[in-house]
Amino acid sequence: MSTEPKPAGSRRKLGIVGVVAVAGALTLVVTGIRAREDADVKLKEWTDDQSVPSVAVIYPNPGTLTGTIDLPGRLEAYYRAPIFARVNGYVKSWSADIGARVKAGEVIAEIDAPDLDQQLLQARADLTNQQASAKLSEVTLARRKTLIASNFVSMQEIDERTADLSNKNAAVNSSQANVERLEALAGYKKITVPFDGIVTARNTDVGALINAGGTSSPPMFIVSDIKKLRVYVNVPQTYVPAVKIGAKGTISVPEYPTRTFEATVEASSQAVDVNSGTTQMQLGLDNISGALMPGGFANVRLVLQREDAPLHIPSSALVFDQKGLRVATVTSDNKILFKPVTIARDLGREIELAGGITLDDRVISTPPDGVVDGDPVRVVSTKGRPATATATQGGKG
Repeated sequence: MSTEPKPAGSRRKLGIVGVVAVAGALTLVVTGIRAREDADVKLKEWTDDQSVPSVAVIYPNPGTLTGTIDLPGRLEAYYRAPIFARVNGYVKSWSADIGARVKAGEVIAEIDAPDLDQQLLQARADLTNQQASAKLSEVTLARRKTLIASNFVSMQEIDERTADLSNKNAAVNSSQANVERLEALAGYKKITVPFDGIVTARNTDVGALINAGGTSSPPMFIVSDIKKLRVYVNVPQTYVPAVKIGAKGTISVPEYPTRTFEATVEASSQAVDVNSGTTQMQLGLDNISGALMPGGFANVRLVLQREDAPLHIPSSALVFDQKGLRVATVTSDNKILFKPVTIARDLGREIELAGGITLDDRVISTPPDGVVDGDPVRVVSTKGRPATATATQGGKG
């Protein structure tokens, strides 16, 4: 067996092979580490990406400038007079029952008042007595004056007689006024109608005891003029500026399901009721045919006159928490921004807002739980986009 050393070229080749092997191993190690790092980075990016909630946004939908609102109302007679008695007594007779059409000045009942009759007789007798006394005093004074020239009477007596005549005349005037007062009261024994109308209530009958001015008891009659009706409606405070005097309204009632009646806004209370947050308004309604009845319920549809179109959003977009009523919007850099809003009208699936957002706001249709201002989101769908003209019209939120 030969023990000669290997040539130098063989040793060099073995060294090169070894270096290549080591380099290959290092390359594999570095490649594996880089692949693992890239996988970790992609995993982190995917995890972070999955933690950002996906949302669908909508643009507020502008409503119409001339809208309507339906509210419950109450019909009332344009003129309504509860009639009470002015004298004590008993009902002697009556001639107008409920539903009767009556004329102004017509006698519809008469009261028997014997006490008042006797008081009037006494007052007239007192007046006669006072007149007689005054006449006697006047004659006596005239006679005394004829004796002044003969010094049979003094000026003191003349002055006394003159004063006595003045007292007697004052007593006559007082008695005359009392008689006229009782005569005026006696005139109220006849119950008359104050204006043309219809008897809508009768709360008395023959023989019933009548107490003068008995406001604690129901009136004897109620007379109403129903040729024109007043319609009272309570308008929510938000809509009061949009309901102008002279605005038109449409009235519908349960007894005529296929008919409507036109009315006009005539007056506003110009005050907000603290309990209901509404303002009472009055509409005038012609009722020449007598089809509508005072006291009845009516549905009132009012025409709203607004300067800006109202904005509508889905009811699911509302968030109510300890900070109040808000909606979640998405900023230009896809971050959450909550905005407080005010509801004008609940339309069921949609909400009409009185303010808080604009047409350009991207509103999250169903906000995810737990998001706060500044949280990033991913917008996956967008519904609607306001046109330039529409945005100009309704840009005031």
